[in-house]
Amino acid sequence: MSSTGPKQAIFTGLAEVAQALGHAHRLELLEHIAQGERSVEELSARANLSFANASRHLQILRRARLVDTERRGKRVLYRLAGNNEVVDLMRALGRVGERNVAEVNRVMTDYFRARDALEPVSRTELISRLRDGLVTVLDVRPEDEFALGHLPGALNIPLGKLEDRLGELPANRAVIAYCRGPYCVLSFEAVAALRARGFLVRRLEDGYPEWKAAGLPVEAVA
Repeated sequence: MSSTGPKQAIFTGLAEVAQALGHAHRLELLEHIAQGERSVEELSARANLSFANASRHLQILRRARLVDTERRGKRVLYRLAGNNEVVDLMRALGRVGERNVAEVNRVMTDYFRARDALEPVSRTELISRLRDGLVTVLDVRPEDEFALGHLPGALNIPLGKLEDRLGELPANRAVIAYCRGPYCVLSFEAVAALRARGFLVRRLEDGYPEWKAAGLPVEAVA
């Protein structure tokens, strides 16, 4: 029997997607692109890669149709292809890794849970608390990422500026911090720093891309 039937063709295509995900740099690039469309120059700087190396990884992601491109003048901008599906795929990969990969589990315990052992706030819980006006939502990503899109009413204080801007956080309200996604260290560091200073603070269960992929309202800076 032929081995090139419809099922095999589908598995071949899926294997190409899986191969495209099979590098740490490409996963990090996808996390950055999930914040909003970016140029190769911006992505190489964010991921601490050379321009040539970032371009090579981005082309692999493009061939797997995980990202799309758009030319604007001399710049080529990358964005997720099928934003919700790619974000969901990344999250599913994370869940499998946390359950099955010992090194992932170790890092989650030694780094992430050491900084925030409390159960994170779910999106549903945050929506309810926002509706009741009970919390301050804190976005600790860089200003340019915040400008591309953020949770409604969020206050943007990048992690590096948090120490100097503590006075902007109301002391009598709970703070919910978020950043780029479930493995973004910014919100974990922010939570640890704010708790040490007496703030009542918790972390959102994931980040801006997952909130957007869930079809929840977002805002952008005009």
